[in-house]
Amino acid sequence: MSKRNKKSKNHRRNEITKGIFTVLEQEPNKSFNYKQIAAKIGVTDAHERNQLIQRLTQLKEKKRILEEGRGNFKVAASTKTYHTGTVDVTGRGNAYIIIEGMDDDVFVPFNKLKKAFHKDTVEVYIYPRRKGKKLEGEITRIVERKKNSFVGIVDMQKTFAFVRPTDFRMYTDVFVSLDKIGNAKNGEKVIVEITEWPDDADSPFGKITEVLGMPGEHNTEIHSILAEYGLPYEFPSEIERFADQLDTSIKQEEIDKRRDMRNTLTFTIDPKDAKDFDDALSFEVLENGNYEIGIHIADVSHYLQTDTILDDEAYDRATSVYLVDRVVPMLPEVLSNNACSLRPNEEKYTFSAIFELDDKANVKNQWFGRTVIDSNERFAYEEAQYIIENKNGNIPLDISIRDKAYTVSHKVVEATLTMDRLAKIMRESRMRKGAISFDKVEVRFNLNEKNEPLSVYFKEAKDANKLIEEFMLLANRKVAEFIGKQKPEKTFVYRIHDNPDEDKLIALNGIVSRFGHSLNFKDKKSISASLNKLLEDVKGKKEQNLVDTLAIRSMSKAIYTTNNIGHYGLAFDYYTHFTSPIRRYPDVMVHRLLQHYLDSGKSPKAEVYEEKCKHSTDMEILASNAERDSVKYMQIKFMQDHQDREFVGVISGVTEWGIYVEIIENKCEGMVRIRDIKGDYYIFDEKQYALVGERTNQTYQLGDEVVVMVKNTDLIKRHLDFSLIGKHR
Repeated sequence: MSKRNKKSKNHRRNEITKGIFTVLEQEPNKSFNYKQIAAKIGVTDAHERNQLIQRLTQLKEKKRILEEGRGNFKVAASTKTYHTGTVDVTGRGNAYIIIEGMDDDVFVPFNKLKKAFHKDTVEVYIYPRRKGKKLEGEITRIVERKKNSFVGIVDMQKTFAFVRPTDFRMYTDVFVSLDKIGNAKNGEKVIVEITEWPDDADSPFGKITEVLGMPGEHNTEIHSILAEYGLPYEFPSEIERFADQLDTSIKQEEIDKRRDMRNTLTFTIDPKDAKDFDDALSFEVLENGNYEIGIHIADVSHYLQTDTILDDEAYDRATSVYLVDRVVPMLPEVLSNNACSLRPNEEKYTFSAIFELDDKANVKNQWFGRTVIDSNERFAYEEAQYIIENKNGNIPLDISIRDKAYTVSHKVVEATLTMDRLAKIMRESRMRKGAISFDKVEVRFNLNEKNEPLSVYFKEAKDANKLIEEFMLLANRKVAEFIGKQKPEKTFVYRIHDNPDEDKLIALNGIVSRFGHSLNFKDKKSISASLNKLLEDVKGKKEQNLVDTLAIRSMSKAIYTTNNIGHYGLAFDYYTHFTSPIRRYPDVMVHRLLQHYLDSGKSPKAEVYEEKCKHSTDMEILASNAERDSVKYMQIKFMQDHQDREFVGVISGVTEWGIYVEIIENKCEGMVRIRDIKGDYYIFDEKQYALVGERTNQTYQLGDEVVVMVKNTDLIKRHLDFSLIGKHR
């Protein structure tokens, strides 16, 4: 979502929403059908017409417009001044209300918040706009609280306690009476649930529901991150019991219903520390010289039955969460690491997409359905990479995950090399069609047994990773096509990615031009090609992480939905998630729907699945935020032991209160506060993305290299402060 003047959703959707209100507000006493509105705002193609119909329905449901008679709409009397939006609280306690379809966010001062918190859905009254001023308003009521539980630190008094929330956007303490403190002690980190906020009380009243531990301790902080996003870190005992009682044995009567692939060469390639292997590849050379390649995915839906407490729990979680030191799984271990994990030399139930490919990687035939496999081998990416690079199977000890050097069979070597060659052809084809190649560097830590970071390393995708990626993309695309192209249209779960916001791309171009790069805006293909060139050109350069991050931010967010518009970043007309049902609930839904249609089932109601898609997208965002926070926490922990060192960094952000600096060698990001920059009085220049010295004209600009030292590390607030030594010469 946007902040302040950023657009809140993709450009065209905003245009359609604004268009609807422009038409309806010009003649408020008249009603219009969708065809009349489409004609007035210049909507002509089928896709945009569908978007228009969808927006009209959504606006009607939100009571922002009225339906008079069937399919005729008019403006609701209150739309001019009252709007529903989402609260975005700033560090200073004021807020901006983000309203879908409006370009500008609405400023609400602290005294007009009406006790609303960050991310709450509220009704806001917008004051008449004064010339040259920003939109201002006041909250009239809270429509829906985003959450009622907060992480905070106990401040014990004689007869009561306050809990001070650690989130800087939570602007009030929570009052807790003695009988609602539980076992919490002074100074401990806890979860407090707000129970009420009486009109005459300065602070809301609450009760402590969980003690997390002492601030700064590793487990306390990791559990705090999960709690802040409302993510669980263990399964309730009844869920574990239910999962433990599942029959996970392989039965002949079930094998008889499936395609038997147990005698086909099959293997997995995963990270060396992976515990759940949810995909395997099989390989066979056919008599006609073509290749039959199977993408075999753990058949989670065989065990995870609908209308069970286990399915409800998996749906609520919607995704596994990957923190720096642990995985919080979507499914209990009996499924995720055992029954559904495609471990070598174990028979497993799978759901498969099997393709016949020719030598040019063209798909000649395809088959989807339930199978049984018996994986021959398990490889780490490093081992598969060794085979690709050295064209042999003599795996040396230093990369082996078997604690010894060993030799892979000739058949596996040939299969790996052939699939690598086909994957490269498929990748090249995607790039030609306009796919964007985001190979963003991922920060990883080597931890000791106490979960303390010993060193930082960067995970980068090599050929072995890309081999797996291409065949997973193939399965995801072909499953989506198989259902998406059927007539009449069937309800399905798609993974979509809208076109980038042009304004954000123009801003990105302004920034990268400082480094000598540029984007080509001639047409959609030119934008894709120039983005790829930019991402390729910055590889290994000081500005790489900055440019990668800004490029990703200029993109729309990929989401789950039943309304397919294609996937811009992958350049696919149809795309879904089929290949990771152990860790993603949408993939479970896709497996169920695919089998339902293979069994000639009727299309279920789209609204039910649309709601599940929205929940899955929301949970994915929460999980990725938690993952990012855990990396930030570990980076700060790492920097605590490097307080006496100077580091070269790149200015990665400029604000009115200071500059953000990302250290080149370890990607740790911290802040230099404007008041701490010596030698001049600095002013924020928004146009230049720079701080400018009033007397000396010295500038610190986005992308500049500077030298910094650690000034302060705060594990509890997850904040890192730097002292600025000066520009890097």
